[in-house]
Amino acid sequence: MNTDSTTENSAQTNHKESKVDIEDLTSIANESEGRHRLENDTISNVASTLTTNGCGLVVEDDDQIISYVSYESELQMPNIMKLIQKDLSEPYSIYTYRYFIHNWPKLCFLAMDEANVVGAIVCKLDVHKQSNKRGYIAMLAVDENYRRKKIGSNLVLLSIRAMAAEDADEIVLETEITNKSALRLYENLGFVRDKRLFRYYLNGVDALRLKLWLK
Repeated sequence: MNTDSTTENSAQTNHKESKVDIEDLTSIANESEGRHRLENDTISNVASTLTTNGCGLVVEDDDQIISYVSYESELQMPNIMKLIQKDLSEPYSIYTYRYFIHNWPKLCFLAMDEANVVGAIVCKLDVHKQSNKRGYIAMLAVDENYRRKKIGSNLVLLSIRAMAAEDADEIVLETEITNKSALRLYENLGFVRDKRLFRYYLNGVDALRLKLWLK
């Protein structure tokens, strides 16, 4: 994923749109025929595993208990970088991480197995084209030993809820066109393919820009 989205065409009218009810993630909007909507069962299953537990959210999976917390301090930065750098298509300096996390600390969430960071999502929210508030998912990573436990989906859901609470109009991201698991994760949560970006990454791979409409 790239840290900066400098060009984008306006959404075409024939694009399918998604709308998220943040007050209740299990209630899915279906405003008009032809609109893309979130999968009811997927959102219900993910949301039903989340329970409030003091400082954050907790998911029980067999003998493991995964807790979800917001970013708190610079002391967490080395573990966030170590986790994310394993999956990056291109290297980021510590200044890139600090740009996102220091400016939007409430949009960085961590999945924890006790004291170990096993998942992380880093986002931002700002005004796009002087008209709407756009959320951007810059980085998402899950430790390879903790995959297939819905940790990635839970982190994305937390970020969607946080950005919607800040009155975001839409959320976008880029991912490699060859990253089938990432595409499946986001599309199951209602994101749609908005644009293909040719040779977007330093390794020469094309990217797909995905978008989720909140309004």
